[in-house]
Amino acid sequence: MAKLVILMVLCILPAIAMAARKQPRIGKNTLVVQGITYCDTCKFGFETAESSYVLPGATVKLSCKDRKTMEEIYSDVAVSNRHGKYMFVVHEDHKDEMCDVMLVKSSDKGCSKISKGREQSRVILNHYNGIAEQIRHANNMGFEKDVSDVFCSELIKKYQVDEDEI
Repeated sequence: MAKLVILMVLCILPAIAMAARKQPRIGKNTLVVQGITYCDTCKFGFETAESSYVLPGATVKLSCKDRKTMEEIYSDVAVSNRHGKYMFVVHEDHKDEMCDVMLVKSSDKGCSKISKGREQSRVILNHYNGIAEQIRHANNMGFEKDVSDVFCSELIKKYQVDEDEI
Protein backbone atom coordinates (compact mmCIF):
# COMPACT_ATOMS: atom_id res chain seq x y z
CA MET A 1 0.00 0.00 0.00
CA ALA A 2 2.84 2.40 0.86
CA LYS A 3 4.44 1.72 -2.53
CA LEU A 4 1.18 2.61 -4.28
CA VAL A 5 0.97 5.92 -2.38
CA ILE A 6 4.59 6.77 -3.22
CA LEU A 7 4.00 5.90 -6.86
CA MET A 8 0.92 8.12 -7.00
CA VAL A 9 2.79 11.00 -5.34
CA LEU A 10 5.65 10.66 -7.81
CA CYS A 11 3.22 10.76 -10.71
CA ILE A 12 0.89 13.48 -9.45
CA LEU A 13 3.44 16.03 -8.12
CA PRO A 14 5.20 16.54 -11.48
CA ALA A 15 1.82 16.92 -13.19
CA ILE A 16 0.78 19.58 -10.67
CA ALA A 17 4.10 21.40 -11.08
CA MET A 18 3.74 21.41 -14.88
CA ALA A 19 0.16 22.73 -14.65
CA ALA A 20 1.21 25.55 -12.30
CA ARG A 21 3.77 27.01 -14.72
CA LYS A 22 2.68 30.34 -16.22
CA GLN A 23 3.40 29.87 -19.89
CA PRO A 24 0.95 30.32 -22.72
CA ARG A 25 -0.35 27.15 -24.23
CA ILE A 26 1.24 26.75 -27.60
CA GLY A 27 -0.87 24.82 -30.05
CA LYS A 28 0.54 23.01 -33.06
CA ASN A 29 -0.01 25.97 -35.41
CA THR A 30 0.73 28.71 -32.86
CA LEU A 31 3.87 30.84 -32.99
CA VAL A 32 5.22 33.08 -30.22
CA VAL A 33 7.21 36.23 -31.00
CA GLN A 34 9.27 37.68 -28.18
CA GLY A 35 11.93 40.30 -27.70
CA ILE A 36 13.20 43.04 -25.40
CA THR A 37 12.96 46.83 -25.40
CA TYR A 38 15.77 48.94 -23.93
CA CYS A 39 16.96 52.50 -23.38
CA ASP A 40 20.34 53.57 -24.75
CA THR A 41 21.59 56.30 -22.39
CA CYS A 42 24.66 57.21 -24.50
CA LYS A 43 23.12 57.10 -28.02
CA PHE A 44 25.56 54.39 -29.13
CA GLY A 45 23.02 52.54 -31.26
CA PHE A 46 23.79 49.28 -29.49
CA GLU A 47 23.41 47.81 -26.03
CA THR A 48 26.13 47.79 -23.39
CA ALA A 49 25.99 46.74 -19.77
CA GLU A 50 26.99 50.25 -18.66
CA SER A 51 24.91 52.43 -20.98
CA SER A 52 21.58 50.68 -21.46
CA TYR A 53 18.76 49.30 -19.38
CA VAL A 54 15.58 47.36 -20.12
CA LEU A 55 12.51 49.48 -20.68
CA PRO A 56 9.26 48.24 -19.11
CA GLY A 57 5.95 49.55 -20.40
CA ALA A 58 7.12 50.22 -23.97
CA THR A 59 4.49 49.72 -26.68
CA VAL A 60 5.45 47.43 -29.57
CA LYS A 61 3.51 46.51 -32.72
CA LEU A 62 3.61 43.35 -34.84
CA SER A 63 2.60 43.99 -38.45
CA CYS A 64 2.37 41.47 -41.30
CA LYS A 65 2.01 42.74 -44.88
CA ASP A 66 1.29 41.02 -48.18
CA ARG A 67 4.57 40.75 -50.15
CA LYS A 68 3.04 41.99 -53.41
CA THR A 69 0.54 44.65 -52.39
CA MET A 70 2.19 45.70 -49.09
CA GLU A 71 -1.31 45.79 -47.59
CA GLU A 72 -1.34 45.14 -43.86
CA ILE A 73 -3.06 41.80 -43.26
CA TYR A 74 -2.38 41.23 -39.58
CA SER A 75 -1.38 43.46 -36.68
CA ASP A 76 -1.22 43.26 -32.92
CA VAL A 77 0.10 45.45 -30.11
CA ALA A 78 1.95 44.43 -26.95
CA VAL A 79 3.50 46.19 -23.97
CA SER A 80 6.82 45.13 -22.46
CA ASN A 81 6.77 43.77 -18.92
CA ARG A 82 8.94 44.85 -15.96
CA HIS A 83 11.90 43.01 -17.51
CA GLY A 84 11.48 44.87 -20.81
CA LYS A 85 10.23 41.67 -22.47
CA TYR A 86 7.24 41.64 -24.82
CA MET A 87 5.42 38.70 -26.35
CA PHE A 88 2.93 38.10 -29.15
CA VAL A 89 1.00 34.84 -29.51
CA VAL A 90 0.08 34.32 -33.18
CA HIS A 91 -2.39 31.56 -33.96
CA GLU A 92 -2.23 31.55 -37.75
CA ASP A 93 0.50 30.97 -40.32
CA HIS A 94 1.75 33.97 -42.35
CA LYS A 95 3.43 32.18 -45.27
CA ASP A 96 3.53 34.85 -47.96
CA GLU A 97 3.72 37.85 -45.69
CA MET A 98 6.52 40.05 -44.40
CA CYS A 99 6.18 40.44 -40.63
CA ASP A 100 7.96 43.09 -38.60
CA VAL A 101 7.96 44.00 -34.94
CA MET A 102 8.35 47.76 -34.46
CA LEU A 103 8.61 50.25 -31.64
CA VAL A 104 5.57 52.47 -31.12
CA LYS A 105 5.96 54.37 -27.86
CA SER A 106 8.28 54.54 -24.88
CA SER A 107 7.03 54.57 -21.31
CA ASP A 108 10.00 56.70 -20.22
CA LYS A 109 9.66 60.40 -21.17
CA GLY A 110 13.40 60.89 -20.72
CA CYS A 111 14.14 58.04 -23.13
CA SER A 112 11.51 58.37 -25.84
CA LYS A 113 13.43 58.91 -29.09
CA ILE A 114 13.37 55.79 -31.27
CA SER A 115 16.95 54.66 -31.95
CA LYS A 116 17.66 54.72 -35.70
CA GLY A 117 18.49 51.26 -36.99
CA ARG A 118 17.07 49.57 -33.88
CA GLU A 119 13.42 50.51 -34.40
CA GLN A 120 12.16 47.28 -35.97
CA SER A 121 12.95 43.61 -36.43
CA ARG A 122 11.79 41.19 -39.12
CA VAL A 123 10.37 37.85 -37.94
CA ILE A 124 9.37 34.80 -39.96
CA LEU A 125 5.93 33.55 -39.00
CA ASN A 126 5.40 30.32 -40.85
CA HIS A 127 6.14 26.66 -40.23
CA TYR A 128 7.66 25.96 -43.67
CA ASN A 129 11.11 27.47 -43.29
CA GLY A 130 13.27 24.92 -41.51
CA ILE A 131 12.88 26.52 -38.07
CA ALA A 132 11.70 23.78 -35.72
CA GLU A 133 11.00 25.95 -32.70
CA GLN A 134 7.64 27.70 -32.31
CA ILE A 135 9.18 30.64 -30.46
CA ARG A 136 10.55 33.39 -32.71
CA HIS A 137 13.08 35.81 -31.22
CA ALA A 138 13.03 39.37 -32.52
CA ASN A 139 16.15 41.52 -32.23
CA ASN A 140 16.20 43.81 -29.23
CA MET A 141 14.83 47.25 -30.07
CA GLY A 142 15.80 50.51 -28.43
CA PHE A 143 14.93 54.04 -27.56
CA GLU A 144 17.55 56.64 -26.70
CA LYS A 145 17.75 59.53 -24.29
CA ASP A 146 17.44 63.11 -25.54
CA VAL A 147 20.61 64.07 -23.65
CA SER A 148 23.45 61.61 -23.05
CA ASP A 149 24.44 60.84 -19.47
CA VAL A 150 27.62 62.39 -18.03
CA PHE A 151 29.54 59.10 -17.88
CA CYS A 152 29.15 58.52 -21.63
CA SER A 153 32.40 60.29 -22.55
CA GLU A 154 34.37 57.61 -20.69
CA LEU A 155 32.38 54.86 -22.39
CA ILE A 156 33.03 56.44 -25.81
CA LYS A 157 36.74 55.88 -25.21
CA LYS A 158 36.18 52.38 -23.86
CA TYR A 159 34.09 51.24 -26.83
CA GLN A 160 36.03 53.35 -29.36
CA VAL A 161 32.90 54.97 -30.74
CA ASP A 162 33.37 57.86 -33.13
CA GLU A 163 31.96 60.96 -31.36
CA ASP A 164 30.71 62.37 -34.68
CA GLU A 165 28.29 59.44 -35.01
CA ILE A 166 26.59 60.16 -31.69
